[in-house]
Amino acid sequence: MAITRLGPNQDITAAKIAGQINFKNIIINGDMSIAQRGAGPSGTFAGSGFSEGPDRYEHILIGLGTWQSSQSTDVPSGQGFSSSFRMNCISANASAASNDNIYVRQKIEAQNLQHLKYGTSSAESLTLSFWVKSTKTGTFVVWLYQDDDTRSVAKSYTVNSSDTWEKKTITFDGDTTGIIDNDNGSGIRVNFFLGAGTDWTSGTLATSWEADTKANRAVGQVNCADSTSNNWYITGVQLEVGTTASDFEFLPYDVNLRRCQRYYFVINQSGANGGPLHPGRTNGAADINNIGVACPVPLRIGNPSVTIQSGTIMQVWANTFSMTSAGGGSVTSLVNTGSDSIRLMLNVNGFSGLSNGVAANWGPVISGMPVDAEL
Repeated sequence: MAITRLGPNQDITAAKIAGQINFKNIIINGDMSIAQRGAGPSGTFAGSGFSEGPDRYEHILIGLGTWQSSQSTDVPSGQGFSSSFRMNCISANASAASNDNIYVRQKIEAQNLQHLKYGTSSAESLTLSFWVKSTKTGTFVVWLYQDDDTRSVAKSYTVNSSDTWEKKTITFDGDTTGIIDNDNGSGIRVNFFLGAGTDWTSGTLATSWEADTKANRAVGQVNCADSTSNNWYITGVQLEVGTTASDFEFLPYDVNLRRCQRYYFVINQSGANGGPLHPGRTNGAADINNIGVACPVPLRIGNPSVTIQSGTIMQVWANTFSMTSAGGGSVTSLVNTGSDSIRLMLNVNGFSGLSNGVAANWGPVISGMPVDAEL
């Protein structure tokens, strides 16, 4: 009986789908079903980072207009998908400066890539398949970047018909030179270009693995930022070992969510508004120290970023059973004090009317608090 290797953040019980141990797709959330930051769009962006839309997909944007990202219900018919990732151009830039660029990427954790055997003569080929829909037709580029040895490879695909779902398949040879470290850092970045200036396009497209050269990354790429009528959708993203694309691997929603929560989750509304309370101890009238929050899954790193959302208000209960309020306030500061990958330890400030040295239970009652362990 053949056994497929599981990655370090893959649950063997959850992996027994249809009687098989699988997880062939190296991409996480390839069906775009998980969107913990919100489906959106509720705003625009003109820089890089994670915004609304499906988990694990980050946008890189320098100079090429203003955009919105979102989770969309526009999907290819009859393929089993319910969500896609949408990039929508809000303000255009038809004349890219030399270093301008825009692309969507997912970073893959290095220890999930050891089975590729990169840096040896047995290095495995990879096949990327996905569904794409774009207002802009023409040549698009997918660029793989290997972090540890700064190597890259790029292949192009063609959008033939405007605003029409098309399936694309691209195969990349294995890299017999560059070694991927066995750690929890970024191993390979999968980058989908939407536009690029001459610094990125003036060379020769790097269709074989090479020492990364900026000019060779996106040769031939069309500019999706040249009109506010342009948008770009993608779903069904699958990266697998081999030279052929297999059918997309659908995972149960809860399994997909757990895989995403390794990198990002939200401490949700608590107390009277639902959800768990978190224990701590008051420190004077305004502070609560040593608050423990259990992580839903082991996080990628042991000291993640925890953010107070704008408008977040905490409430403290001195009596868990009756939910008697002992104080509240707009939190003014938060300190991460010795968190590890399975439990957060936090101090928060901004309350009023607390008694010193009293055990308390707390929770955000207006909006959640994001916990970020992204690559």
